[in-house]
Amino acid sequence: MTGTTSAGGGTARRRTGARLGAVVVAVVLLTLVNHGAHPAQARAAATCTGRLAKIVSFSTGELRIYQGRHYACAMTFAKKPGKRRYMRVSLQPRGGRAAVDAGWFTRYAGPITVHALNRCVRASGSVSGVTRSTGWLLC
Repeated sequence: MTGTTSAGGGTARRRTGARLGAVVVAVVLLTLVNHGAHPAQARAAATCTGRLAKIVSFSTGELRIYQGRHYACAMTFAKKPGKRRYMRVSLQPRGGRAAVDAGWFTRYAGPITVHALNRCVRASGSVSGVTRSTGWLLC
């Protein structure tokens, strides 16, 4: 009986090891595929969480500020997405350094997130050289 149990246990261990190996291979492949993805595709899934707290519209786009429980998040959107243009978004908590995302984008810049528990924040956004900013908010 001891031989039967160990043979069955060995088979179960081999199956578990094979499953674990398959999972590891899948994770490695997904990691390689995602790192090789085009930056715009990787950015497409990124959004801010929390409630929309403020929208600042301007001629070439809009700045959106979101408020979560402990964090604030901001994104700048182009009014007419499509062609690449310089966009920038920054978000600064009071007493802290500003987080910035800037570059040549087709749809939006960001999201950027800062820790804002019991802190005011200010934000600015720019699309094609037109910039708008907020005063201190979410206080």
